[in-house]
Amino acid sequence: MPGYYPPVGFHFRVEFNLNESTGDHRFQEVSGLSVEMNTEELREGGLNQYTHRLPTLAKYSNLVLKRGLLKDSAVYDWISEAIHNFEFEPTNVVVTLLNELHQPLTSWSFEGAYPLKWSVSEFRAMENGYVVETLELAFRKFKRN
Repeated sequence: MPGYYPPVGFHFRVEFNLNESTGDHRFQEVSGLSVEMNTEELREGGLNQYTHRLPTLAKYSNLVLKRGLLKDSAVYDWISEAIHNFEFEPTNVVVTLLNELHQPLTSWSFEGAYPLKWSVSEFRAMENGYVVETLELAFRKFKRN
């Protein structure tokens, strides 16, 4: 395919299936888009050269999202309910890679996501940085759309 260039990794959008406020989908970093197959080794009687490695279940990484700390956020309210009140409402999350015209190139859907961890960056008086919050989510499964 002449003239094809791989997409850039800095133009994307994250959407939660929540009542979102404006700007609640802007994240600076997304990681955890990976899956690996677990295997089980099976020895066959009389066969000493190798073992059979059979696939079992898929293992998913946690979805990690980073962004500047927001004052009001529907996503933070959702996380706070889970952490402070132990009221979990799994939701779907969609990460969409965009082109230069802000149109979707591809997306990943995360089904049944719920919060595992929320953290905020360190405060340092000797550095010129902004406060970053990190959200870590578990989910049932994900697929590329």
